Amino acid sequence: MAILNASRVGQSFGEFDVFSGVSVSIPRDGKIGLVGPNGVGKTTLLLILAGRAQPSAGHVHVARGARIGYLSQESSDAFIGEAAAQTVYDEMLTVFAGLRAMEARLRELEQAMDSADALDEYSRLQTQYEMGGGYGYDTRVRMVLTGLGFAPESWGQPLSQLSGGQKTRVLLGRLLLEAPDLLILDEPTNHLDVQAIEWLENTLNTWPGAVLVVSHDRYFLDRVAKTVWDMSRAGVESYRGNYSAYLTQRQDRWERLQRDYEAFQERAAKELDFIRRNISGQRTQMAWGKLSRLSREVEAVRVGGLGAIGDLSSKGWSQVVSELDLRRPAATLGELEAAIAALPAPTRPPVVNFRLNSAFRSGNIVLRAADLTVGYPGRPLFTVNALELHRLETAALIGPNGTGKTTFLKVILGQLEPLAGSLSLGASLHIGYFAQAQEALNPAATVLDELLRHKDMLISEARNYLARYLFRGDDVFSQVGTLSGGERARLALAILVLEQANFLLLDEPTNHLDIASQEILQSALEAFDGTILLVTHDRYLVDRLASQIWELKEDEAGRSRLEVFRGPYQEFLAARAGKAAAEPSPTVAAPAANGEAAAPPRLSKNEQRRRAETVAGVERGITETEAALAALGEALQRAAAAQDYPELQRLTAEYAAAEARLESLFAEWEALTHEPADHRADG
Repeated sequence: MAILNASRVGQSFGEFDVFSGVSVSIPRDGKIGLVGPNGVGKTTLLLILAGRAQPSAGHVHVARGARIGYLSQESSDAFIGEAAAQTVYDEMLTVFAGLRAMEARLRELEQAMDSADALDEYSRLQTQYEMGGGYGYDTRVRMVLTGLGFAPESWGQPLSQLSGGQKTRVLLGRLLLEAPDLLILDEPTNHLDVQAIEWLENTLNTWPGAVLVVSHDRYFLDRVAKTVWDMSRAGVESYRGNYSAYLTQRQDRWERLQRDYEAFQERAAKELDFIRRNISGQRTQMAWGKLSRLSREVEAVRVGGLGAIGDLSSKGWSQVVSELDLRRPAATLGELEAAIAALPAPTRPPVVNFRLNSAFRSGNIVLRAADLTVGYPGRPLFTVNALELHRLETAALIGPNGTGKTTFLKVILGQLEPLAGSLSLGASLHIGYFAQAQEALNPAATVLDELLRHKDMLISEARNYLARYLFRGDDVFSQVGTLSGGERARLALAILVLEQANFLLLDEPTNHLDIASQEILQSALEAFDGTILLVTHDRYLVDRLASQIWELKEDEAGRSRLEVFRGPYQEFLAARAGKAAAEPSPTVAAPAANGEAAAPPRLSKNEQRRRAETVAGVERGITETEAALAALGEALQRAAAAQDYPELQRLTAEYAAAEARLESLFAEWEALTHEPADHRADG
């Protein structure tokens, strides 16, 4: 049974149609990812489905009693007034205000057990408290805050001191604790590090209710979505499976629709030819009949797609008119010809319209470093013992923000000197640099002038070239400083392609790009005939491109170092999760005889087993203690009903001790699962 149904939903502002004809259904356990170009109306649709906005057309039906939770992209204006004085932890506790009120009343009643009324109330309230999750809510709060990346020392921070991104994480945490029947999330990963994203993925995969999420994070969609909605201005197409399955189905669907479209156009052309030749002749009645039938088909196709032709045969014109809200079909030959010409072809999936070609071949050794320290005078950021990158390889440099990834790129470019050690570049290198902030672009120049500054070409040639990057018409005269983040990224990419570099340094190249642009860039990088050093949080891009992973992380002493994993991303994840884990040492690996970084020492099977057994034992202890608390709660009710005051006092003391034991076990679990020596995912 569906928790939400939408029928023929559309949104317009004046004469501008944002989108129309959206008919969707969300099952009670559905996990749905919504994708589509920037500006197509995804956020507007979410607001309508969440009941935060009214559609211009159509209607939305929500199942009786269903609760919907909505997370917006930006939350900088959240928590104003008195709410801003609350701490992060207190804000989470507001979800359990009813349970906390019960808790306070139970404490009062424990001090006044001298009347039958008090005992009855205590027994009744104890049952409600237990059924409502009173014995586990504090643990849930701690787990959610930890999972979303809030360190315990930040739990007491007032909400007024948080950044917009931190406020969004607080709202997400509160929403998860509220556990609505349908979660609607608009770009929930925007302000999360990779470790928190992985935690959220696991949480949503076991979520008992429905989830609808908009995200530009393709890896996240691969992990979470079981259905993908592809949104355009004409409506939403649904695909079964995750994001990768959607890509395959989308291409297959386009090829089928294209064949059907061409066949329909061919048949319509033949019908039109017959109508033109016979509209005024002896077979005029037959010609008018064909015109009427073809006009209805064209109108049905305009609104409902090529599949609507079959509906005309099975349901009839009147029912299809009602279902699709059709207009009056063409009544004359001229109107029919215009209507056929206006039918859009099926939207083709993104295709690569540029190539990243290198002007000449580099040497086999592209980059080599030894005993390197990167940072600023008095502020070293990280060290690495040995690095080596070969021609045609792609290294993905990953790690938390602020650890020195962009600084390392500047050292490679010669803009900064290393603090210690050596870094050398190979022969015949031509470096192309894509900067995250695109600071090399001149904000006062026009798009056209900025391109011409990098390569001299005819104006017509430059405009044609820019059109391939979606700068068309007067767009080329826009000032760089007025461009959006995505437009600046596309301009920087257009310039990068012109450089014909054979070694690409890419700093967050997919930031600000919609999914279609990410796919195009990825395809171009996959076909690149040079070497790539990639700094990115885009795990899908890393998964598709990287031949080795360079991970920045802290050792047990708090020093940052760069560790090399020679292998693709999935093998890296498996190793980090402990399937083939290597225990990180306090210092980086020494160079092996062949110059490559030697693998750090591996945990023995006994050590791996002991660590897993310890964590499992603590988790069993948590489960058993929670069960003991529930049993003690029932015993307290029985003692209260029997007015056995000595037993009540004894059980109350046992209950307090069990609560303290649960707190201790949770602290132990938290320490074990966040040990620096544990080679779990940290990003």
